[in-house]
Amino acid sequence: MNSTETANETTTEQAVETASATHEPAAHERSTQEPATHERNVADLFVECLVNEGVHVIYGIPGEENIPLMEALERDGRIRFVLTRHEQGAGFMASTQGHLTGEPGVCLATLGPGALNLTLPVAQANASTTPMVAICAQGNVTRLYKESHQIVDLVSVFRPITQWTSMITIPSAVPEIVRKAFSIAQRKRPGATCLILPEDVAEMPVPAGIGPLPLPHTMHIRPTDDTIARAADIIGRARHPIILAGNGVARAHAENRLLALAEQLNVPVATTFEGKGVISDHIPNALGVVGFMKHDYENFAFDEADLIIAVGFSIQQFDPKKINPDDDKTIIHINTFVEDTDAHYSTALNIMGDIDQTLEALIDRLRVKGIKFDESHPMIHELLDGEFRSYAEDDSFPMKPQRIVYDTRRAMADGDITLVDTGALKMWMARLYPTYYSNTCVIDNSLSTMAWTLPGAVAASLENPGRPVLAAMGDGSFLMNVQEIETAVRIGARMVALVWVDKAYGLIKWKMNIHNGSYESVDFDNPDVCELARSFGARGHMIESADELYPTLCEALQAGSGVDIIACPVDYGENMKLIEKLGEVDFNN
Repeated sequence: MNSTETANETTTEQAVETASATHEPAAHERSTQEPATHERNVADLFVECLVNEGVHVIYGIPGEENIPLMEALERDGRIRFVLTRHEQGAGFMASTQGHLTGEPGVCLATLGPGALNLTLPVAQANASTTPMVAICAQGNVTRLYKESHQIVDLVSVFRPITQWTSMITIPSAVPEIVRKAFSIAQRKRPGATCLILPEDVAEMPVPAGIGPLPLPHTMHIRPTDDTIARAADIIGRARHPIILAGNGVARAHAENRLLALAEQLNVPVATTFEGKGVISDHIPNALGVVGFMKHDYENFAFDEADLIIAVGFSIQQFDPKKINPDDDKTIIHINTFVEDTDAHYSTALNIMGDIDQTLEALIDRLRVKGIKFDESHPMIHELLDGEFRSYAEDDSFPMKPQRIVYDTRRAMADGDITLVDTGALKMWMARLYPTYYSNTCVIDNSLSTMAWTLPGAVAASLENPGRPVLAAMGDGSFLMNVQEIETAVRIGARMVALVWVDKAYGLIKWKMNIHNGSYESVDFDNPDVCELARSFGARGHMIESADELYPTLCEALQAGSGVDIIACPVDYGENMKLIEKLGEVDFNN
């Protein structure tokens, strides 16, 4: 069963009256007839193991087959269950929590259609190296071997999109399987895992003496001196090195060490979309992001480079052909895992280990050898800053993307969290939104999933109580998971959704225009966003002139409670102008 059946609430007096009329005992009378003790079952043990792993919240939707687990959660009482309006929303909440905290976010679905609705956020988490554990119910083991109502082979479904998937079939396996799921989700290459719990197994009694396994101490692997010496030698022979930083830097909390490396070498640092903020845009040598669909300003620095020091980078974040089209650059890869094979990412040295400790050892070695360069690119910094400010006073309406980005940045405090959805706005926000701390401008550019930011903001709000969270999205993404506004309001989330309204799938329209100068089948219409927001119990705002956005954002972000939805019309005529402008840039003249 994929949907939740919710009974109408009644007062105690109504319950007694109804029970008398039907000769049934009232609810409070029935409770006295229930057994005084409950025999500990697999579901109880499963919850104990989740608590042992540090789980404090689960997002999901109950179904018939996970009732035993829901009852166990209620009996235990240490894990908060957040009821969502769609399993996809639950998965995006869990993946966002995992991204922001570094600890696996957890989501729950029932069997069949409920579990299948989790596949997209599970795949997103796995692609973006985000720790997450998905829990799915399953029908009784006694009917899994044949075609049966709502039965799908969930192990086969989830195995290709997770680091590991397993089904629990015997009570004694629970502690090991749960421990393994959380361990793998946080290993050298973090990602998603999936646990499947059949209904009849969940209700089996647990033999005495079985409990959660102790958690191991975290090990930090430091590379050998020979490896560091080799890296320093490669760097010392370079003429024009550049650093490429990915989201692995944030996972390793190695931001300070990354900055120290850049300062020691005096070389520029570009980040991936997902690595945005791991080096502050206040730093002169910060180049911004690389990975835009066309040759952007930052690419000119890579054109000149003969050595790329890739730190916390994975090739799913963007195609390395964008920065190494001829496969003629030397690459040092520093991460917790070996990167996959790619013709444009041939590494001269792979350093697998703790990123922070690797950078510390490398900096010490470079300092001793006195290796330093003069590889600043002030022109790139100036071009980006100039473009960011170019429409600060522009009053045209619908608003230019540059003006929306500018007003959004000045309304947000440096440490406030912004989640940026996939669409045309992602290109503008990734390129122009100055970011000063990691995980304060979160972008999915691995699976590049639409519609994750609205539910994601719910989890971000719960993990950061008292701090405003902004979810920026297009109107196409907004309506895909709009139902989670109800979840946000119900649980008291403090969040603002800024919807860029163009009544189209703007990124696809942009790419169609690039491809052949025209577009088709991408335009649509929208409901009244303000009325829709209010119907959910949120506050709705429609921007009707360029000078309204900034004060509306400030008011919404500074409100002490509640959910705000702001709809802002955008003029994406700037999209093709940007492509033309980038095509005319020549750093040689």
